[in-house]
Amino acid sequence: MTSLLIRSGLILTMNDRFDVVEGDVSIKDGRIAAIAPHIDEPHDRIVDARGGYVLPGLIQTHIHLCQTLFRGYADDLPLMDWLRRRVWPMEAAHTPETLRAATRLAATELLASGTTAVLTMETVHDTDAVFEAVAQSGLRATIGKCMMDSDAQAPRRLRERTRDSIDESVAIRKRWHGAANGRLRAAFAPRFAVSCSRDLLEAVASLSREQQAIVHTHASESRDEIAIVKQMSGGLSNLEYLASVRLTSPHLCAAHCVWVDDREQQLLADRDVKVLHCPGSNLKLGSGIAPVAEMRARGITVSLGADGAACNNRLDMFEEMRLAAVLQAMRTQPGVLPARDVLAMATRAGARTLGLDAEIGSIEAGKRADVIVVDRDRPHLAPGPDPYSTLVYAARGSDVRTTIVDGEPLVDDFTPLRIDRAEAAAQARIAARDLLLRAEL
Repeated sequence: MTSLLIRSGLILTMNDRFDVVEGDVSIKDGRIAAIAPHIDEPHDRIVDARGGYVLPGLIQTHIHLCQTLFRGYADDLPLMDWLRRRVWPMEAAHTPETLRAATRLAATELLASGTTAVLTMETVHDTDAVFEAVAQSGLRATIGKCMMDSDAQAPRRLRERTRDSIDESVAIRKRWHGAANGRLRAAFAPRFAVSCSRDLLEAVASLSREQQAIVHTHASESRDEIAIVKQMSGGLSNLEYLASVRLTSPHLCAAHCVWVDDREQQLLADRDVKVLHCPGSNLKLGSGIAPVAEMRARGITVSLGADGAACNNRLDMFEEMRLAAVLQAMRTQPGVLPARDVLAMATRAGARTLGLDAEIGSIEAGKRADVIVVDRDRPHLAPGPDPYSTLVYAARGSDVRTTIVDGEPLVDDFTPLRIDRAEAAAQARIAARDLLLRAEL
């Protein structure tokens, strides 16, 4: 049995009572064993929190790891131009080597800034390379091979045959779902209604029901996208179209949902569809501001994600938490999305979205030990009378001192332990240059 003790922290458990405890967290064989004011039992390793905040690892539910090399190459464009002129050509130019470089860079940034679990959509090809790199990083991830079979404006390499897209996605799930002691899982990931045939979406819906599998897609992100869906579907809204192909279920994770009216919000609530809110990306692409307060009031599970380095351009969950709160204050009124609720979106709601709420998302005995320690000694975090407010409105990803996944420290004293940060950045720069040459951009 391996054991680790996190000593002397202010523990935000994020349990049902939102207990806050000054003390220690005992971890044994990758799971939380105890939370108490003081634990005397010897442990193999001790992490000194030094009075810092100890909280569940942050969970990002919409990320494109493959796009991390595109950072800075796709700025200042609206969604459809961004996809067709920059992102799709670069995705088509990816090789297994550049995908590994992108994934290593993303995992380094995510873990160093406190994200311990992600739901990701990768590109159409070579998804095994992403799984391999994530497995090596220690990050917890649910990964989907992007599925696209119906957009004539996509590069040829991203246009799949319907049957091939389905068969490859099923094969990837057989190879990887449950790997790394359950740390890796596979989802189905049809990109969005614009680039997927009805046959493909109906097949994915059937597979999801049969296998109880997550479906990760984009929906109602921009007005342009909605207009295309209405034209191709005979007048249906984006979510009405997804409902018509039987995709709207508790397994559907719909990124963005910026432009959803009352009827569509009720559909989301009635079918228990999970919404993945990406405020930074929505602002940078000029897509709009999602009605998060209204969706949460209807009981819809809304979690958070940075989306990707091509459209954010950071993967810092602290930035997304702050933006989520202040944007809803602007849309409606201050206090409509309190700091504690935002932190719950980044932890508990993320776990529920992934179907892992019995395993992660809070610090409770028996759960997987995905835990982070946030330094409290920074001037911008003082005086810090309310820990939730301090974390949501004042903290930054660079304040994360320690990141632990499955009981293993992956970042300690601000230093990544499995990946060399400088080497990951250097390899990414070389890979990005090679990719750009192939993409002819």
